[in-house]
Amino acid sequence: MRVLIAFDKFKDSVAAAGACAIAARAIAAVRPGWDVDPCPLSDGGEGFAEILTRAAGGKMTRIPATGPRGGRVEAAFGMVSVDGIPPGARALMRPAESGPVAVVEMAAASGLALLEPGLRDPMRASSVGTGELLRAAAAAGAGTILLGVGGSATHDLGLGAVGALGVRFSGAAGEALDPLVPADWPFLRSIKGRVPEGFPPILIACDVNNPLLGPRGALAVYGRQKGLRPADEASLEAGTARVAAMVCGQFGRPNDLVNLPGAGAAGGIAFGLMAVAGARLLPGFPLVSAWLDLDRRLEAADMVITGEGRFDDSSLSGKGPGSVVRRALALGKLVHVFAGEVSLSAGVPGLIAHAVTPPGMGLAEALARAADLLSESIGRAVSEA
Repeated sequence: MRVLIAFDKFKDSVAAAGACAIAARAIAAVRPGWDVDPCPLSDGGEGFAEILTRAAGGKMTRIPATGPRGGRVEAAFGMVSVDGIPPGARALMRPAESGPVAVVEMAAASGLALLEPGLRDPMRASSVGTGELLRAAAAAGAGTILLGVGGSATHDLGLGAVGALGVRFSGAAGEALDPLVPADWPFLRSIKGRVPEGFPPILIACDVNNPLLGPRGALAVYGRQKGLRPADEASLEAGTARVAAMVCGQFGRPNDLVNLPGAGAAGGIAFGLMAVAGARLLPGFPLVSAWLDLDRRLEAADMVITGEGRFDDSSLSGKGPGSVVRRALALGKLVHVFAGEVSLSAGVPGLIAHAVTPPGMGLAEALARAADLLSESIGRAVSEA
């Protein structure tokens, strides 16, 4: 029996690679003769850079960077040769012909997981650390930069990031607004400077199709989970529209860029990098799938094990584990999903879903015991297979 193990992260508890390792050990304990193929997944958030870099035989580089609320964090980006990227992924990316590809994840320097709950507030969070990672990748010789934008703490339209690349923001008296966070947007009067000429093209891996503004926009959909207070919502939405218009005017972009599907990704960093640096959006999971050679690995498997922290209807709408489920079922594979919580409005024929958190267990305890709960649940399921 060959088992493909393709987990995404269990938010705030177990990383994707850790979940795959837990599953491999649990299977070996009860089915020592089975072959396992661990394949950690990423939606562009935590683990994106390392997962893709390791898969392509590249190298990670660690640097000090500015965290989402200031202070210093240690963050990393990957460097891979273009030849190490599978052809399907290269075709999606169309990287520059010269220089390696840098793989950067926003979550490493500007991620929500870097902040304790009491410090989560997108009014005061900045993406400047992500810009520092982009700058370091360019300085290291990258010909193309691939940026994953999941798990962000920010709603600063990526202006912190472009500020780290050379754009300057100032108030009425010429005072520098550095880094520019939404709480300071009312004081913004001037935008000057540009990303350096010859800066590597930036590709943004993104499965989010939200525009920047409106009822499906970045703020309406993601603001509260980043710690935004309801009292700040109306003023921040108005400020987002005003600042976005200023950015479009300064850099000669059409104002309807705010309506582009995906412009609202990661607190609008997709909008900001498109407007200021000419970044291009790529479909995230198809890219990751091609990069990890997932179709071939699915074909070779007899059983597929996948999952994430919460598996619900949205998981089946383009997210990593849901896409794995759909592809595996279409190939006639035996498919198990393991998640902290399973909440599907209807059954999926052929899918065996396991909620690893026992009924009545509180969230704090479930997060603390997530590794053991996952291991026990997989061990039971596999021993009965």
